[in-house]
Amino acid sequence: MSNGTSKKILVVDDEKIIVKGIRFSLEQDDMEVDVAYDGEEALEKIKNNSYNLILLDLMLPKLSGTEVCQQVREFSDVPIIMLTARGEDMDKILGLENGADDYITKPFNILEVKARMKAIIRRYENVTSRGAQNGKAKKMIIQNGELTIDSENRRLYIKGKEVNLTAKEYDMLELLVMNPNKVYGRDTLLDMVWGADYPGDVRTVDVHVRRLREKIEENPSEPIYVQTKWGVGYFYKE
Repeated sequence: MSNGTSKKILVVDDEKIIVKGIRFSLEQDDMEVDVAYDGEEALEKIKNNSYNLILLDLMLPKLSGTEVCQQVREFSDVPIIMLTARGEDMDKILGLENGADDYITKPFNILEVKARMKAIIRRYENVTSRGAQNGKAKKMIIQNGELTIDSENRRLYIKGKEVNLTAKEYDMLELLVMNPNKVYGRDTLLDMVWGADYPGDVRTVDVHVRRLREKIEENPSEPIYVQTKWGVGYFYKE
């Protein structure tokens, strides 16, 4: 998994015996493991460190795993796997819609956990690498009316004022803006922005579009930028 470089993992769970077991197993694979036992501690460590992946329990003291995930997605697209003792579909959907990349239900097999981690880290590194290569040939500044996208620095400005987007919100908006008036189906957006093997469903797209509109539209219920073609999908109106 390391490809010659050690991966740094954050394990977040309030059950210390579980943390100890995961840490021991990951360290056997030459991974560097950091730990946190509540949501606030986890968030602080994520802000102050660079991790390749986070294993994040859903039920945590102080801040829940969902709350941690939401806040992390405001400043980082680090891969997150949610750990949950509950198997209800809504819990899984909630975690994924709030920015998690995958979920694993307790009790779990540590070999499955490590296999999922390898797949997600590999996919993340491949996407990052492709993005860096494509960025060299990509137009750095996209200007469209009052909207300006700085592709090199992944920043959005509306009327000259910067608007903070999560990584996925930015990716989706840039795709739409670079292909104005082209309608993308929800399945297509899910594949292009999240990847073909993303375990979530198209509701993830709807959630992100809603949040994006809340940030960039003066009236989200009557959007100017990201519009809906009913029964088909979403598009950026030029």
